[in-house]
Amino acid sequence: MKIYTKTGDKGETSLLGGVRVSKADPRVEAYGEVDEANAAIGSARAIGVPSDIDAALEWIQRDLFALGASLADARTGQTPHAKMLLAEADIARIEAWIDEGQKSLPALRRFILPGGTAAGAALHLARTITRRAERRIVSLGTADPMQIIYINRLSDLLFVIARVVNHRAGVFEAEW
Repeated sequence: MKIYTKTGDKGETSLLGGVRVSKADPRVEAYGEVDEANAAIGSARAIGVPSDIDAALEWIQRDLFALGASLADARTGQTPHAKMLLAEADIARIEAWIDEGQKSLPALRRFILPGGTAAGAALHLARTITRRAERRIVSLGTADPMQIIYINRLSDLLFVIARVVNHRAGVFEAEW
């Protein structure tokens, strides 16, 4: 199978269901931002994070594929494939990871500057990309509420995980 199809050479792409849209379509922008967040998380994993965090990040990457696929789905009147759906259980899992991570961290008194270890800095970058993806999803005006809640919680989780990675490494967080 060839990686190039030439079908996008005129600035269009296909959504699930075969609908052709501009590559500048807001929906394409939204799932593109989700893809970028996923890649940034993969970069943080490649730099190296503790195994428990790596396992959580892999789970999140799978969720982000589901989110991207659901954003790319132009079909109407059909039940989406179960693999593409985010549910309250996915949000509860993220909230549990946030709560668990915060237990080991000093309380925040001020804003902190993104950075720290290479992995911590990469996770802060992933967090900001995730916030941009959230803005794009919200701007669609048609997103499933679960998608918006999920992506909002995810950026919170990435902030906490960045702090945990830095804290475990004994790296000071510079306050603003």
